[in-house]
Order: sequence, then structure tokens, then C-alpha cells
Amino acid sequence: MARTLDDIMAELPKERRDFIEQRGAEILNEYLTLQELRKAKKLTQKKLAESLNVNQENISRLEKRSDMMLSTLRGYVEAMGGKLELTVRFPKHTPISLKGIGDDASNL
Repeated sequence: MARTLDDIMAELPKERRDFIEQRGAEILNEYLTLQELRKAKKLTQKKLAESLNVNQENISRLEKRSDMMLSTLRGYVEAMGGKLELTVRFPKHTPISLKGIGDDASNL
């Protein structure tokens, strides 16, 4: 009989299971879309639009875009109470945080 993932996880020590579950959650959180991020914060498009002084249609279009100005993205994130940080990662180098890019959130 084939073993399920639940069976395999149950056989692991608790510390290992906890680590795997925590890392899995971290990986999922790293790849949320804007829509998923908004929903995770329990915000509707309408509520977010009100925070940004735009109409709900603008939020809908924004969430479907794959390319946007950083200032627009920063405004979207800040309207949810977050902070946008840009980090550059090169192999074998310490991550570098970029400052002063996209600071103008008036481009929504």
C-alpha cells in the first residue's frame, strides 16, 4: 500500500515536522499575488480603493497587471498597512536593500 505525505510526516520527529511546516508557509507567503495578499489582509477591493482614493475598477486592473511602476506597488502595499522593500540578491553576496526607488505613490 502506498504511503501518503501525512503518513511520512507523522513518522518524522516533531522538530522536523515543525520546521517543514514553517518553511512551507514561508515559501507560500513569498509567492502571493497582489489579490491573494489583499485577501489575506481581509480587505475588499472597494475598501482598498477607498484607502487609495481611487475606484474599485482601478484596484481590479492593478491586481491583474504583471508590470507596474514601483510607486504604484508601494502605494498598494502601504494602503494595506505594509511596507514595500526591494532587495537585490546575487549568488555568493550579501543581499542589498535598495532605497529611494518608487517612493512617490501618486501614480495609481
